[in-house]
Amino acid sequence: MSVRELLNKFILVDTPTPLLKQAPTTIAFLGAVAIVLSVPGLDFTDRTAAIGGIWGVIVATVLAAVFTWQPAFARVALLIPCVDLLAIGFFRVGTGGSLSLFASLIILPVIWIAVTPQRRYIILAAVGTSIALMMPFILSGTLPQGPSDWIRGIFTPIVFAIAAGIVNEMSRQGRVQVAAIRALAEERDVMLRGAVDYTNRLRDNEERLQAADRLTRSVLDAVTEQSVIGTDVTGLIDVWNPGAERMLGYTAGDAQGKRYMHEFHLIEELLLLSKELNYPPGETVLNPGFSALVESARLGRPEVRQWTYLRSDGSSISVDVAVTRRVDETQRTVGYIFVATDVTQALEVSRLKDEFVGLISHELRTPLSSILGYLELMRDDEDQPLSDEQLQYLGVAERNAHRLLRLVGDLLFTAQVGSSSFTLDATDIEVSPVLRASIESAGPNAAAAGVTLITSIPDVASPISGDAVRLGQACDNLISNAIKFTPRGGTVTVSSINTDDQVIITIKDTGMGIPTDELDQLFARFFRASTATRAAVPGVGLGLSITKAIVTAHRGELDVESEVEVGTSFIVRLPLKTTKKLA
Repeated sequence: MSVRELLNKFILVDTPTPLLKQAPTTIAFLGAVAIVLSVPGLDFTDRTAAIGGIWGVIVATVLAAVFTWQPAFARVALLIPCVDLLAIGFFRVGTGGSLSLFASLIILPVIWIAVTPQRRYIILAAVGTSIALMMPFILSGTLPQGPSDWIRGIFTPIVFAIAAGIVNEMSRQGRVQVAAIRALAEERDVMLRGAVDYTNRLRDNEERLQAADRLTRSVLDAVTEQSVIGTDVTGLIDVWNPGAERMLGYTAGDAQGKRYMHEFHLIEELLLLSKELNYPPGETVLNPGFSALVESARLGRPEVRQWTYLRSDGSSISVDVAVTRRVDETQRTVGYIFVATDVTQALEVSRLKDEFVGLISHELRTPLSSILGYLELMRDDEDQPLSDEQLQYLGVAERNAHRLLRLVGDLLFTAQVGSSSFTLDATDIEVSPVLRASIESAGPNAAAAGVTLITSIPDVASPISGDAVRLGQACDNLISNAIKFTPRGGTVTVSSINTDDQVIITIKDTGMGIPTDELDQLFARFFRASTATRAAVPGVGLGLSITKAIVTAHRGELDVESEVEVGTSFIVRLPLKTTKKLA
C-alpha cells in the first residue's frame, strides 16, 4: 500500500477516522506529560496513577489505529473516548488530584462523544466526565470533603453535557449541510457529465449534419440538366441548384430568400389548375396558384405535371415538374421540392411527328378512299361481270385496302391525342351493352384462331358518362389483342364487376405474355413487346396507346399484369356516373 493510500485510509478521508479523532487527545496528553517533566516545581504526586493514565492513553491510541485499519470495529469506536476519560482521571490523580492543572483535557474525549450522531451518548459524556473528575475520591475510597468538590463532580459534568448537546446539534446540522452539499455536488457532476455527453452528441450530430449537408449540396451541384428548387410552405425559395440557374437564368443569390415559386409559372396555368381542383381562394397557403401547385404533394401524392417556366430574359420553356413534400423529424410539412426537366425539344419533336403522321394519314386516306370506291364499282358492274377468280383477287385488294384505311384512322387518332385535340361525344351510356357488342364482334376471329372466348358480365346497371363509340373501340382493341396473342387452344376471359364508385373490366388471356421490364413502355406509340416481335405477330403498336388515351379521357385507369408464357390481364377501371366534364 502506498503512502498516499495509507494517508487516505488513516487521515485524509471525508469522515474522520478513530485515529484522527484520537490524535488531539494523544497530542494534548503528551504535552501535559512533557510539561510535568520539564517545568520546575511540577512533579507527579502519584506516579502509579500517572503511569496508569499514560498507559490508558496509549491503549486508546492503539485501539484507534486498530479500528481505523479494520472499519468493522467502528460500531464500538466510542470505547476509545471512554478509555481516554478514565486515563485522564488517573492522570489527574497522579498530578495533584482535585487540584490537578490538567482537568481541561477532559474536553477532548467529551467533544468526540458529542459529535456522534446519536444524542443518547451525551449522557455517556456526562457520566464519563463525572468519573474523571471524581477519580481522586474513587481511588482513595473517600467522599469529597467540601461543597466545591461535590459541585465539581456534579455541576461540571452537567455543564459538559450541555456543551456536548450543543456540539452534537451543531455537528448534526453540519452533517445535514455536508450531505446536502455532497448531493448537490453529485447532482452537479451528473449534470456536468450529462452536459458533456450532450455536447459530444451535439458535436457528433453537427458533424453528421455538416457531412450530409455537404453531400446534399454536392449532389445538387452535380445536377445541371434538371432544376432543383426548394421552398418553404409559403413558396419562398430557399434551395436553388446550378441546374435551376442554367435553366431559368437567375443565380442562387437572386432567388434564395427573395423570390417565390409561383413567380416562375404562367399565372394562366396556375389559375386554370386552381379552377380544375376547385381550390377555395380563401384557403390558400399564399395564393390560389401556389396552393394548387402543391396541393397533390401536400396530400402526400407526389405528381409530375407539365408546366411553362418563365426565364429571366422573358422567354418561356416547357418543363415536366415533379413536386414532393419536405418534412421534418416529426413528419410535419416544412416546404416543397420542385424538380423540373426541360421538355421543350421533346415536345417540338413530338409536335413535328404528329404533324407528319397527320399529313401522311390525310394523304393516304384520299387515295385509299378512291381505291375502295373504284373496287366497289368494279364489283357492282353488271354490264361487265367479273369472273370468280377476278372477284377473289378483288376481295384480297378490298381487305388490304380496308386494313390500310383502319391503320390510317389509327394514325389520325394518335395524332389527335398527341396534339390534345382529341374529344369525346359524351352521353349517359351503359358499359355492359358496349362490352357485349365487342365480344360478339370478336367471336368469329376467336373461332378462326381456335381460342375459347369466356365471358362473365352480370346483368347490373353500370352507367357512366362517356362516348359509346370510343369506348367500344377500346374494348375491341383489348379483346382483339388478347385473341391475337393467344395460341390455338388458349382462352380469353372477359369479365366485369361493379363496385361502389366504378366498373372494372378485365380481359385476361393465356397467351405469350409480356416481359416485366417492358410493361412501363407498353402504352407508348409504336412500341411492340419483344415476345410479339419474336413470334412475328402482325401489328404496328398503336392499339394500346389509343386504348390508353380513350380510357384516360373517360377519367378511367388502364392497368396491366403479365407473366411470360403464362398470360396477360388488362384491367380497365371507369368511374360510375359522374358530373365531371370529360376531356
